[in-house]
Amino acid sequence: MNLMERYESLKYKVVNRREEFLALMNFVEKETAYLTAPASTKYHLCREGGLLEHSVNVAETLLKLKATLAPEISDESCVIVALLHDLGKAGVPNKPQYIKVEPSDKQKQLGMTPFPPYKFNSDLVYLSVPVRSLYLIGGRIHLTEEEVQAIIYHDGQYVEDNRSVAMHEEKLTLLLQHADIWSSRVIEK
Repeated sequence: MNLMERYESLKYKVVNRREEFLALMNFVEKETAYLTAPASTKYHLCREGGLLEHSVNVAETLLKLKATLAPEISDESCVIVALLHDLGKAGVPNKPQYIKVEPSDKQKQLGMTPFPPYKFNSDLVYLSVPVRSLYLIGGRIHLTEEEVQAIIYHDGQYVEDNRSVAMHEEKLTLLLQHADIWSSRVIEK
């Protein structure tokens, strides 16, 4: 299956909140750079469509982990948090978070590409990725407390602000952390 087919099949796993979820994803797909944004400015999947590819990889990995370690967690919750955990990287309507860096004249002459290939959009108000993700979700779909925790703390101990949740993580948060790091460090390497 190609990336869009994988993405669409994941969206069908959301059953109980289907209407809200599809409305949110319609907004995200049409009003933000979710489908075209890179996953990072210079690391994993730093290319057009990288964010979507990363989100799909995380969702598929999370579902595999959940099946083995915590089958009581719904596929729906897994898909929602995985597809939305990095939503903030899409920016906001008409303002992507990442902007492609244009090569300098010298780089053009030498056939070089700029590094890093993307930069943070300085026209955006600074918000961390999880906070911007929740801002974009903004009441468009009901999230459980566990889903909110998973989205906010998906970077685990790698972010200083996240240390307050240490030893208080819900199963969904731990699974998302592992799926995210596995995807970015192993699948997308």
